[in-house]
Amino acid sequence: MSRKVTSEEKQFLESYRPGDYPRPSVTVDLVIFTIIDARLVVLLVKRKEHPFKGSWVVPGGFVRVGESANEQGEDLDAAAKRELAEETGLDPERVHVEQLATFGRAGRDPRMRVISVGYVALVRPDLAPIVKAGGDVSDVKWVSMDELKKLELGFDHREIVTTALTRIRAEVESSDVAFDLVPLTFTIPELRNVHAIVLDKDMDPGNFRRKFNRMLEDGLIEQAPGKRITTSKPATVYRFKRK
Repeated sequence: MSRKVTSEEKQFLESYRPGDYPRPSVTVDLVIFTIIDARLVVLLVKRKEHPFKGSWVVPGGFVRVGESANEQGEDLDAAAKRELAEETGLDPERVHVEQLATFGRAGRDPRMRVISVGYVALVRPDLAPIVKAGGDVSDVKWVSMDELKKLELGFDHREIVTTALTRIRAEVESSDVAFDLVPLTFTIPELRNVHAIVLDKDMDPGNFRRKFNRMLEDGLIEQAPGKRITTSKPATVYRFKRK
């Protein structure tokens, strides 16, 4: 519903000068996870420009801002999806992207006051090989959680990655977030392995089956057509029922 603007407010807006007030810049930063070779990995890009030139960071960039009240630029989610496509080559329509948290500590960016809105993205393993460097990054690579500990990241991106990891570990226990880390169809052991990899702990098969049955009852998962060939006998496959 459109809002009626009074003549008094219209006059105020016409004379309002945003430059009279200090304004921080806004960026979006994306923590992108997938599973490769039974390891949870995060995508890092290498910066081409200062500051932190040559350092590894998560993909991201500035939100495009307009010059007037009528042309205010792009939405945050649109900026996140644009940066995803520009810096990694991934199709945003094939990647689960959700807003994570806001990072606004003074001094986090040496250029000026910059507030970042963090996003977490999950990529199916079969899409991981198509990732390529683009935009203002010179290289891109998938890094395991163990490798990450040995790297110096630019800005406050280690904090952003840690926050994202905490988020997906909480969500994998209670939602369909694992949908984006498994093939379109999967067996119970395959899904159990994804949970074990994300949570970094062994999953008891009996306990996990009870959890799996609750997901079936709650309508998160359904049986899919076909079978998966295994070393013993063909296994039933399932799929997530994402709304």
